[in-house]
Amino acid sequence: MPSNRETFWENDSFAFVGHSSEKPFPKLSYGELKKQGKKVFAVDPSTNTILGDKAYPDLASLPEKVSAVVIEVPREETTEWVQRAAEAGIQHVWIHMLRETPEALAIGRDRGLNVRTGACAMEYVSHGLSYHSVHRQLSKVLGRF
Repeated sequence: MPSNRETFWENDSFAFVGHSSEKPFPKLSYGELKKQGKKVFAVDPSTNTILGDKAYPDLASLPEKVSAVVIEVPREETTEWVQRAAEAGIQHVWIHMLRETPEALAIGRDRGLNVRTGACAMEYVSHGLSYHSVHRQLSKVLGRF
């Protein structure tokens, strides 16, 4: 049976939230899902384009509602973006490892969101041999996948 983290990637559309002026945008996972044919939208208030795609300043600006959001911003911004996801009606939230805060998790819990934390997205979306596949195997062995 797939784990809660694995089922996150079964969603059909994703917003990837980054803040390029503060931390590099999550281009690897964004690009990988795009290659897999998933509908992806870049949300980054500090730039107009990501990998040649239009970048939106916030979730409210997206041209359509998405099923899931991946948040990889500086830790001090995580709580605000979880709140924005809840306001946008996005039920599935992935907070990139080491970016979660107690306040962000409380908002997710209080708003009934399915929040996943503690893992790198690339463990789940990359295919083939890479250091991400090594992390994936290690996570499986340790029972954290």
